[in-house]
Amino acid sequence: MTVAAAMLAKRPGATNEAFMLGRLALVPDLSGALWLPEERTLVVADLHLEKGSAYAARGVMLPPYDSTATLVALGHAIRRHQPARVIALGDSFHDRDAENRLAPETRATLSLMQQGRDWLWITGNHDPAISRAMGGESAAEIVLAGVALRHEPAASESEYEIAGHLHPAAKVRMRGRAIRRRCFAMSARRCVMPAMGAYAGGLNLRDAAFRPLFREGLSAHLLGDGRLFRIDPRLLLPD
Repeated sequence: MTVAAAMLAKRPGATNEAFMLGRLALVPDLSGALWLPEERTLVVADLHLEKGSAYAARGVMLPPYDSTATLVALGHAIRRHQPARVIALGDSFHDRDAENRLAPETRATLSLMQQGRDWLWITGNHDPAISRAMGGESAAEIVLAGVALRHEPAASESEYEIAGHLHPAAKVRMRGRAIRRRCFAMSARRCVMPAMGAYAGGLNLRDAAFRPLFREGLSAHLLGDGRLFRIDPRLLLPD
């Protein structure tokens, strides 16, 4: 058993699977978060808060509950792991005005989650600037144990990296039917995380956008019901 697996107490929503990315231990959570036990850090990607209200402003009416649902999922992951630090890997807010559209109770929920822990917003293409009013600190990227944490994956696999941005999803056939779920896309040097946002959606791993990022091999880890499924890339289906 790896150090990370030994440090993880089994809880609903958590997995016992642990991976090493360079010197950094990673434990996927079924919410789509990553738990870094040796750093006591929870990493999430692509919350896209207030995407529903952004669409509503353009006349596309979606139920206005996406921010609440996303923060509920994040809150469950925080309670499971009790992190000393949370890092959000960019596109936490769907656009530059999303902060102003957050309901007071949503802001209060976010503030409560931040109490007693460090909170780092990594900036993304949807949220290149995050105001101090959102709590925590912001940065373009951070390096932990030799692994870069950033929003967009780098063009090459020359360094160890955890990124978001692409919202990976896998489509496979199980028990005679095709299913499509968000997933972690991993190689020996890279982890691209699924989006946690309720309305964030997912990009099929068979999409051309993933090919240049995983020239050294791809391992797909699909978020299932109660467990993580490692899928042979040869079994991945296009949409």
